[in-house]
Amino acid sequence: MYDPTIFDNLKVALENQLYDLDTLDEQIEIRNRRDVMDFAVLSRELALRFVLRSHSEVEAEVILRTGIRDLAGEIMEDPNTNPACSLVLRFYKKIAFPSHQCTKIEQALQEIWEEEIEITQKLSYVFGDEEAGLLNVIEVSFIPRLTEENMPDIANFLEHVLETLPIVMDI
Repeated sequence: MYDPTIFDNLKVALENQLYDLDTLDEQIEIRNRRDVMDFAVLSRELALRFVLRSHSEVEAEVILRTGIRDLAGEIMEDPNTNPACSLVLRFYKKIAFPSHQCTKIEQALQEIWEEEIEITQKLSYVFGDEEAGLLNVIEVSFIPRLTEENMPDIANFLEHVLETLPIVMDI
C-alpha cells in the first residue's frame, strides 16, 4: 500500500487550510496554484498565491518544496537521512522608493518572523513602463525544515502570514 510522503501530508494540510481561508472564512482570495513534479531533478513543489480580500494590493505566495534526497531517503527508509520539506513565503509588492521601502520591509519581516529566516528582495520593472513602479518580490526562506511534526503549526503560520500582509502593504 502507498504511504504518503512528508511532502504529500504537508501539502494536503496546507492546501486545506488555505482553501478554508478562501471559501469558508472568506479572508483571502486564491489567485494561483501550482503543483509541480520536476522530472529533470526529481523534486516536488506546491505554490499557492493569494491576496487578502480587504487588501488586494500585495500578493502572498506560500511555497512548499522537497527534493530527491528527501524523497528517496524517506521512500527507501534510509536511517542516515532526515527527510523534510523547505518552506518559502513570497510577497509581491509595487514600490516607488526602493532604498527606503526595502530597508523598512526587511526590518518589519525580521521583527515579525522571529525564527531563523533568510530574506531576499528582487526588484524589476517593465522596460518602457518605468513610471508604473518597481515590482519587489520579497522572499522569506525559513531555515528550519518542516516534517509532519510541524502540521499543528500550519494554522499559526498562516495566521502570521495574514497579519504580515497589511504591514508589508503599508510600507
